[in-house]
Order: sequence, then structure tokens, then C-alpha cells
Amino acid sequence: MRSQIIELTNLCYSGAVTEQPAIEVDGLTREFRRGPRAVDAIDLRVSPGEIYGFLGPNGAGKSTTVLMLTTLLPPTSGRATVGGYDIGRQGAQVRASIGAALQEAALDAILTGREHLVLQATLQGLPAAERRRRADQLLARVGLTEAADRRVGGYSGGMKRRLDLALALVHRPRILFLDEPTTGLDPQSRAALWEEVRHLAHDEGITVFLTTQYLEEADVLADRIGIIDHGRIVAEGTPAQLKAEISSPSVEIMPAEEQRSDRLAELLSSFGEPLRDGRGRVTVKLPRGEAQLAEVVRLLDRASLRVQTLQLHQPSLDDVFLAKTGRKLEGALDADSAPGPAGEPPARRRGRRRGR
Repeated sequence: MRSQIIELTNLCYSGAVTEQPAIEVDGLTREFRRGPRAVDAIDLRVSPGEIYGFLGPNGAGKSTTVLMLTTLLPPTSGRATVGGYDIGRQGAQVRASIGAALQEAALDAILTGREHLVLQATLQGLPAAERRRRADQLLARVGLTEAADRRVGGYSGGMKRRLDLALALVHRPRILFLDEPTTGLDPQSRAALWEEVRHLAHDEGITVFLTTQYLEEADVLADRIGIIDHGRIVAEGTPAQLKAEISSPSVEIMPAEEQRSDRLAELLSSFGEPLRDGRGRVTVKLPRGEAQLAEVVRLLDRASLRVQTLQLHQPSLDDVFLAKTGRKLEGALDADSAPGPAGEPPARRRGRRRGR
């Protein structure tokens, strides 16, 4: 017995014992009759407490994947575990471990928000004394306390999505599936939902599997991203990793005196091939990343070349998606409509990543 304890201790210190993935998928496939494979042998791992962004256009296989992982659709082949339970053999345990807010919210227009939550608490087997208390907690959490006793038929789209999120949280799941949760929402409602998703993952340790067709949403929220196209995962990594794979940041400079544009281009050619827009601006990629910006500034200073504007441009997920799929993602958020931090115009957020 003592030798077994010593052996287990050695395994722990050597790193052989690792945390089990919240979601583990191997070769998962779904093929519909008379059609192509909606999901084609995908593999992925999602760690506990991680926000995993599943990005792709309509018809790419995002929702089909979610339906399989939530046991609502059987796979044609392959395997997956969610919360440590096999989706094919342990469906009841999977469903007890997860919450899901799918594209179509199953809400009754006649019931109030509070009645929805109490009913869900009853269906989940919460004790009678706890049902109303849990409903009140969640109504406050998603900002629906004042509308709690109004019929849901009078709710706005954003209110319905927030109620749907609250319903998914009634039984305190360890894993949350959100299938395009902000489609059709206004920027304010979208920002509120983003903030709640961050809180769930980073403060409460809930694993979030988020499907979206919004590049900005994936960039702002996801710890890691998988891009699916025609049923296959074509790229995976953190937003920063994916951007770095396909491009370097670039610096765009407008000289204070337009006639010095030629000299500016000559100076910047030491970093790479400069591009000119015909109006005096010169752009060049920084092959070693944004750390080279200091070199650019020192070079301009030594040449006594004054500048009117200097902007650093990071590669975007739009660039990543185009490089990986050969086309732009329809339905991506416009820069002007993407919600930003309080007091900051949305259009100024291009390239921003949240601090961790």
C-alpha cells in the first residue's frame, strides 16, 4: 500500500496526473442523409473554466456540434465526453452537468420571467423552499428584477436572451453552452451579455462553449478559438496566436510634411517593403512584432523627420478567417456597432484585447 502511495505521489510531481478536460472530442462526425457531412471528424479539448469560442459562418457545423455535445443529436461516429461523461452512453449525467442557451429560446409568452425560472427550478429538482430564492438571485443577476412579473411576450429581444441565460444557470451547471447568444441584439444588450459571460468563466470557473459568427465577439471573449468551415476545424489557438500565425503588425505613418514621404519610405524600407497610399502615408510590416515600434520611433528621431500621425495596426481575426477559409465571414460585427468599454466609442476598439 505504501509503495502505491509513493508511486501516485511521484506521478503527481512528474505532471503525469493532469486535470481532466471539461470537453473532449475525438473524431466527432455527423452526416445527414442525402447531404455532406455537417461535422467532419473534429477533435478539440476545452479546459475547465475556459471560454472556448467556436467561430464560423452559417452552415459551417457550429450548431450541429453543440446539439451533439448537449446530447440532443446523436453523432454518426466518433466520441466525446462532456464533464467527464460520454455523450452517447451517459446522456443523463451530461445533461445534469450542463446548461444550454440555444439559438431558439424556448419561452412561453404568457408566463412571467419569474414563473419561467421557478418552473425550471422545479423541473431541475430544486427543493421547494429554494426555488423562488434561486429565481430571485438569477433575475437580479441578469438585470430583470423590475421585469420579473411581466409576461415574457412583452420582453425585448435582449431581455429574452438574458432570461434564457438565467434559465440555463438554474441548477448551477459546471459547463455552459451558448449557441450564437447575441445574434440580433443591440450593442448595449450584447455588451451586457458579454460581461456576464466573462464573470461566469473567470470569477466562477464555469466552462463556456460559445458559438458565434461575430469576429469581434470571439476576439473579446474567448480564451481560445476554433474556426470551423465546411464541418472541419481549420484553425485553433488563442486570438493572439491565430493572428501571429498569418501576419505581423504594421505601422502606418503620415509625415508632417507630405513632400518628405519619399524619405519616410526610404527609412522604413529597413523593416520591409513599404506600401504607399498616394496621399503621403507609408505603411510597413514589423516582422518581429510591435516591439520594433520603438526602433521606428528612434529612426525617425535620428532623421529629424516629424510625423503627423503614427498608428500601429494589429492583424485581426478577419484576416485570420480570410487566410484560413479563403473568404470573409458574413455577419461579422461592424467596428461602429461593436460594443466597447463604458465611455469608449466602439469604433476605436479595433485590435483591442481584454486585459487578464
